[in-house]
Parts: sequence; C-alpha cells; structure tokens
Amino acid sequence: MSTQKLNRDVRAENLKSSSTAPGLIERHELRNRWLMLSPTLVLICGIGILPLSIIVVYSFMSPGSYGGIEWKPTLEAWINLLFERDIFDESLHLNVAHLKIFGRSISLALSATFLTLVFGFPIAYFIATRPVRQKAFWLFLVILPFWCNVLVRIFAMMLFVRDQGFINDLLVNLNIIESPLRILYTNAAVGIGLVYTYLPLMVMPLYASMERLDFGLIEAGYDLYGNRWSVLTRIIIPLVKPGIVAGCILVFIPVLGAYVVPRILGGGKNLMLGSLIANQFGSSRDWPMGSVLALFLIALVMIALMAYVRFTVRSRENG
Repeated sequence: MSTQKLNRDVRAENLKSSSTAPGLIERHELRNRWLMLSPTLVLICGIGILPLSIIVVYSFMSPGSYGGIEWKPTLEAWINLLFERDIFDESLHLNVAHLKIFGRSISLALSATFLTLVFGFPIAYFIATRPVRQKAFWLFLVILPFWCNVLVRIFAMMLFVRDQGFINDLLVNLNIIESPLRILYTNAAVGIGLVYTYLPLMVMPLYASMERLDFGLIEAGYDLYGNRWSVLTRIIIPLVKPGIVAGCILVFIPVLGAYVVPRILGGGKNLMLGSLIANQFGSSRDWPMGSVLALFLIALVMIALMAYVRFTVRSRENG
C-alpha cells in the first residue's frame, strides 16, 4: 500500500514539474531577451524619445525674452503655425509666409523626388544589365559622391549654376541664349542641388530591385510583339515597383527637411522647412515656434512612412 502511494506521489510530482518547466524556460528566455534589448532601448529613449518629449513640452510654452522658454502654458505657437495675429485688434489671419514655405518645401521635395526617379531609373537599369564584373565599378561611381562632404559638393555645384558657370557658358556657346540666365539663389538652383545630392539614394533601391529582375520576362515581352514602351510599363515597372516606392521615400523624407542645400544655393531667400526651423531656434529665438515646426515636419514624415507601410502591406497581401 505504501509503495503504491509512493509511486502516485512520484508521478504527481513529475507531472507538476513537467507542466511548470516550460513556463520557467519561457520566462527565462523572455528575461534574457529583454536584457539583450536593454542597451538599444536605453539608446532609443535617450536619443529619440526624451528629446522629442522635450520638444513637445516646449511647443506648449511661451517664448523667452532672449531665447529659451517661459513656463507659461499657451497654444500661441500652434496657432501661429497657420495663422498670425493682427498687431492692432489681435484678429487671426492666415500666415502667408509659413504657407509659402510649406508649399515650397513640399513642391521642391516632390519635384526632386520625381526628377531623381527620372534620372535614377535608367542609371539603375544600365548597371543591372552590365556584366557581373562591371557592376561593382558602376556602383562605386554612384556611391563615390558620399565620400566627400556635402558642403564641398554644394559649393562645387555653385560653380555650375552661377552666372558665369558651366551651364550658362554652355548655353551661350551653343547660341541657345544670348545672356546668362539667373539660376543661382533661385528655386531652380535649389532643385538642381537637391537632385544632385540625393540621386544615389534613388539609384541604390532601384538597382536592388532590378538586379533580382528576371530578364527572361522582358525577352518574352518582345517575343510577344511588345514595343519598348509596353515592356517598360507592363513588365519592368510593375516588377520593380517596391524599389521605386522605397527610393521615393528615401529621397522625399530628407529633401523635405533639407537645410544645407537651400541655405547655400538658395542664398537664404528661398527658405524651406529645415531653414525655417533653424531660424526659429537661432536668430528669431522663438523656441516654442521652432518646436511646433519640428513636430509639423515629423508629422509630414510620418505620413509618408505610413503611406509606404500601407503600400508594402497591400503588396504582400496581393502576392
């Protein structure tokens, strides 16, 4: 009798230990994962979340007399994002200056994204169709500008777009124009600089998609009497669409908040969002307004990223 009871107790203990062992192992593995992630989480909180939280708090405060803030909660900075108060009766009117800068920033970002796509697509296709031994060389030429400081590249671009620069000299020598065009310190100069600066960011994702492209499908399209345009629009572009979307996002986001290119090639007269934010924290000393503009820029970037994620999810659902 005692032996049977002892056996039942042993079986019960084994069942209990076997049922609790997976839970202990799972909790142990979860704790180890959190410990491994803790340095990254601390870095994200210290560099990303904490400064962003400070900007959010500053956006609801009053500007200080000589910079900084005063701890007086107000919504004035958020109102001034789109409106401005009349100095006499304090009535609200649309902030035309801000609206012009927002429109210029978005239009230049869209134009630069479109032009980098137009120029980057054939470049990526050319590299993808080269022999394997030559691809590394052409990719090296695309990445080479990133080895040089952006300020040096932008100042070099000034030699091309100035009144006696390469572009004007070429047009005059070809008898296309009689006198040099005014390009420097205009939106055109800013657009040229943005396309030149961010073109590699478009070429790389396009090349990554085209390298995996089955060129047998292109040959099949020609065998079925398709012309170049139909093959391009009905075969190549649909297959490399993920690369197109990724390249557009990689170009649009940094161009939207560009600071160096508009500052130098625009001469400080053609402001974009990045320049306006810098002015608010610098010469204007209106930190709450600068915080609101920074949050507005982050919101625009988040909208672009959400559109990209939504497109990616739909593409995966559609196979």
